[in-house]
Amino acid sequence: MSAAGMPYRVLGSSGLRVARMALGAGTFGQSGWGCNEAVSRAIYDRYREAGGNLLDTANKYAGGESEAIVGRIVGGERDELVIGTKYTAAHPATAAEDPNAYGNHRKNLRITLDRSLRRLGTDYVDILWVHAWDPHTPVATLMRALDDEVRAGRVLHIGASNMPAWVVSRANAVAENNAWTPFCSIQVEYSLAERGAERDLLPMVRHLGLAPMAWACLGWGLLTGKYAASAPQEPRRLPDEHPRLGANAQAIATEVGNVAASVGATSAQVALAWVLARADAPIVLLGARNERQIDENLAALGIELPATAMGQLEAASAIDPGVPTSFLRSSDGLEFFYGSTDISPTERGVR
Repeated sequence: MSAAGMPYRVLGSSGLRVARMALGAGTFGQSGWGCNEAVSRAIYDRYREAGGNLLDTANKYAGGESEAIVGRIVGGERDELVIGTKYTAAHPATAAEDPNAYGNHRKNLRITLDRSLRRLGTDYVDILWVHAWDPHTPVATLMRALDDEVRAGRVLHIGASNMPAWVVSRANAVAENNAWTPFCSIQVEYSLAERGAERDLLPMVRHLGLAPMAWACLGWGLLTGKYAASAPQEPRRLPDEHPRLGANAQAIATEVGNVAASVGATSAQVALAWVLARADAPIVLLGARNERQIDENLAALGIELPATAMGQLEAASAIDPGVPTSFLRSSDGLEFFYGSTDISPTERGVR
């Protein structure tokens, strides 16, 4: 734990000690729903004062301006920070001109990383994230290309984002069999409004020793309560008719609000505290547009939800685990495999 009280965890197999809350720079330089450089700097300062050391950006964010802002505001603190950026996606204008300006192939990796390092004002990144799965680039080609960048010293560690569990598993197996650098962490959308990662991705990180980093922990703003009919108008990323704002999602947001009222916290703090309390100890990726939001989000570290509140949230947001887990947990499955339905999840090895 830092002197400021920020808890740390080891980032998978990297050995890096990183804050339980990462500062996402996706809002930096974004017009409309994001913030300008002066506000970005103020958000960064608040995060650092809280003991945070993990920054996350991408070549895609604000057309590269996010990386440039991060490079300028970090300044002389570069060596004290763990900075990650991403490649795969292209700026729309670039993609229209060059069909190779996106994807996970070696050419895009080399060009994108060159540009990212210049914008960040550094000669290496601590973590390079593959921003999304590209089925057209063979896994072996991807892992060899990433390992070359690690050996060249331009990248220290690698991670995967928006990638199916079977692809991450195969990629790390290929890397380990060839003495290449494996993924040490994954980024995955995870919140009370989106628990799909519990089907395959989170079980995978437990078995492979990866560190999960959760993004969109506030359900794209839904879990802050700002999409409720009675909420005051403020900048929103999602239009009112967006599929993420359906009846079930609104019901989850309402329950989050109920729990928040019962524990004396805000809805956003409850949503973040729930993720922080998960058994896999995900790193929570924060995104803030102003100082009020970053202060509110950081305060979630001090909230411990009682068991009754956790139970309410679990029930309101429960998902179908899908096959084969749903069968293994069912009475039919228990009876078939164990001859009894009176057997605990620990005994049957299913979580």
